[in-house]
Amino acid sequence: MAPPPQDRRRRTGPPIVTMLVQLLAVPNCPHAEPAAAVLRGALDEAGLNDVPVTTLIIDTQDEADRIGFIGSPTILIDGRDPFPDSGQEPALACRLYRHPAGLSGIPPIDPIRQALHDAVLR
Repeated sequence: MAPPPQDRRRRTGPPIVTMLVQLLAVPNCPHAEPAAAVLRGALDEAGLNDVPVTTLIIDTQDEADRIGFIGSPTILIDGRDPFPDSGQEPALACRLYRHPAGLSGIPPIDPIRQALHDAVLR
C-alpha cells in the first residue's frame, strides 16, 4: 500500500509566529508572578495566545554573569530585553522599572507590547 499523498494545500489565516519569550527571575522573587501576568496579558492582547513563556530561575552569580542578568524579574523576547539598562552590572538582585508614578518591581506593559510588535515584524 502506498503512503498517503502529502497535503499541499496552502495554509490560510494569519501567519504562524514563532518567538522565544522568557521570564528570568531569582528564586522566590515576589515580582516574578505579577511580571508573568503582565507579559501574558501583552501576548494575549497581541494575538499571540499560543506563544509560551519559559521561566528560568537564575540562582548563581556565575550564571548571572554568563547571561548578563541584571535583576529579577527580567523579560527577554527573542533574546532582547524590552527594558535595556546600560551600565547595570549582572547581579542576583531585584530589578526596578520606571512607571509614571515611580519605581516598581513589576515591568510596565507598554514597552513589552512594543517589543512583541517589533519581534513579529522581524
